[in-house]
Amino acid sequence: MERKYFIAGVVFGLFGVLIGAFGAHGLKPILSPDSYSSLETGIRFQIYHALLLLILGVIMRSGIQFSKWIYVLLISGVIMFSGSIYLLATNELTSFNFKVIVLATPLGGSLLIVSWAWLLVHFIKLKKK
Repeated sequence: MERKYFIAGVVFGLFGVLIGAFGAHGLKPILSPDSYSSLETGIRFQIYHALLLLILGVIMRSGIQFSKWIYVLLISGVIMFSGSIYLLATNELTSFNFKVIVLATPLGGSLLIVSWAWLLVHFIKLKKK
């Protein structure tokens, strides 16, 4: 089961670095400072959660198991939060108006918050055993 955590963590990390490099070298000169700052926020959160997924995979190697919903919430949250930020930050460069997905950002952020809270509850219960 930890295999999917490792794969997701590496994929999110890989794309976080790729998007970060493309943003710094290709998009920074053409985005407004506010849009570039938003792009950096999406990248940062994607990398943080890539590392979290890798750490959870390592913890699972010790025999501790997590609810499948933590994985689902993390994956969905990163895609919705960071993905919507990427689209909104580059909105001025496209002919499509990505502002129609603006609610995906807080929804994705909420999913990430719930996944962290669920992890907290899980770790508190581990101590009681």
